[in-house]
Amino acid sequence: MIVAKNADAANYKGFNPLLDKALDLLTPEFLATVGTDTVHLDGDKLYATLNRFETAPDSETFFESHKRYLDIHAVTKGEERMEIANPAALTVDEAASRPEGDFYAYVEKCAEHQTIILRPGTFLVAFPDDAHRCKGQVNGASQVEKVVFKILIE
Repeated sequence: MIVAKNADAANYKGFNPLLDKALDLLTPEFLATVGTDTVHLDGDKLYATLNRFETAPDSETFFESHKRYLDIHAVTKGEERMEIANPAALTVDEAASRPEGDFYAYVEKCAEHQTIILRPGTFLVAFPDDAHRCKGQVNGASQVEKVVFKILIE
């Protein structure tokens, strides 16, 4: 997991060329151009989408992870509480998971997790060992907009 300010994104370059490309795009100018239609930046290897949602109570959220893609979550409006846990500590929800889409959902909450608050100007990189629980409320329900980058790792 990486959590940092968008302005410091260049400090995390060098791990993967596609990640580097996405980190270069964590600018107000680029983030403002991303809409709800997927923006393919390098085919299915790197793409971004704008998500709009209302944060939800814990009873309505769940952990998810991916095995083939890294996620970058960059909030552009509002604030979102995210939790990060090791997928090995969770039980996969087979009915809700979609392995063909690299989406794994988990059935329970996790007592051992990190809590992150994302606000405009900050981002989180979730690696495959970072199951992440999105859409958490900070101080009650709020409207959030965030750009999510998907980055294929091989």
